[in-house]
Amino acid sequence: MIDPREKVALFIDGANLYAASKALGIDIDYRRLLNEFQSKSYLVRAYYYTALIEDQEYSSIRPLIDWLDYNGYRVVTKPAKEFTDSTGRRKIKGNMDIELTVDALEMAPHFDHMFLFSGDGDFTALVAAMQRRGKKVTVVSTLASQTPMISDDLRRQADYFVDVIDLAKSVGRAPIERAEAPTK
Repeated sequence: MIDPREKVALFIDGANLYAASKALGIDIDYRRLLNEFQSKSYLVRAYYYTALIEDQEYSSIRPLIDWLDYNGYRVVTKPAKEFTDSTGRRKIKGNMDIELTVDALEMAPHFDHMFLFSGDGDFTALVAAMQRRGKKVTVVSTLASQTPMISDDLRRQADYFVDVIDLAKSVGRAPIERAEAPTK
């Protein structure tokens, strides 16, 4: 699937990958993920997209964001929007689809193979646009969860599909492994 001569770019929809890995009961080791792609290809860039709730004093995702930012990932964030739905429930929305799409289109001249870590069907048009530009596109999501977390249209449009459960064999760790890991 990966030609070692290829220039590769990773585009990670953070919320989508988190939901998929949580549904599978695994954690992604982002250091291993980066090393995996660096060892098998020429990794041009690895992007990680997530929305942040800014009014919180502490965000549980902040340590991950900081670590990614200092360890080889280009982290793209924006403030999440908070609203109340028609039933009066507080909702938070933080869609990063446009930011990911714009970055991918701008970076397209610099890579051969795009890895999109998302199952969001909204990205089907982006995948088609990349293919028209002669790029290979691999989508990383999951069919293995109780409810598949990838759009059929997106999976069919992609050149390749990698299930997170299979990727986790080389870049994942069980949540218990993280809890038992010694602290530095």
